[in-house]
Amino acid sequence: MDLVIFDLDGTLVDSKQDLAQAVNATRKHCGLVPLDLETVSSYVGNGAPVLVRKALGPNFTEEEVQQALEYFLEYYRQHMLDTTTLYPGGRECLERLHSAGVLLSVLTNKPVRFSSDILEGLGVRQYFFRVYGGNSFEKKKPDPFGVETLLAEAGIPKSKALMVGDSAVDVRAARNAGIRICGVTYGFQPESLKDDPPDMLASSMEEVAELVLAERNREGEKRS
Repeated sequence: MDLVIFDLDGTLVDSKQDLAQAVNATRKHCGLVPLDLETVSSYVGNGAPVLVRKALGPNFTEEEVQQALEYFLEYYRQHMLDTTTLYPGGRECLERLHSAGVLLSVLTNKPVRFSSDILEGLGVRQYFFRVYGGNSFEKKKPDPFGVETLLAEAGIPKSKALMVGDSAVDVRAARNAGIRICGVTYGFQPESLKDDPPDMLASSMEEVAELVLAERNREGEKRS
């Protein structure tokens, strides 16, 4: 595995609280009561427009949803690092993989500017040769275009690439692009991995690093 493509929310970073706070601030702005943390988390994964649309429910027009989305993005921009952190072992995982010569990237459905700013704010942006978000391309995950773009830019064959994510959206993106997928059980939507099982599972960032490095060692032994 020479290229690892990470999802962001629920995979690299625990952003539950900040996302829920922004969603509930938006709901309050629209005259609605707050949602609980787990409900908001279940809406994450398909990008901010889908998150806001689900959070508001069916009784809002597209114009009202768009206005609410603008409010959400502005609020979230100001508060996206209030409580968001790397998952335990995240920095060590990235350092180990980077030091081993693995190319690292992020492919998320979150807007790319926010994604880069979060990684910068957490002090890990330098580990990634590319960061792509939900507005980087015409289509979001699970469309394979983002993965295919990263493969082409890295010059890495599909057989040596791995995606790491916490939801069925990530599994389907990897499947559509023809690469392997590692699901993480600590993220926002581990239950979705039951219907779309990944090739392997990791219960921590440390285990992600172990899986990747073990695979590289096996490949090295085969070549030698």
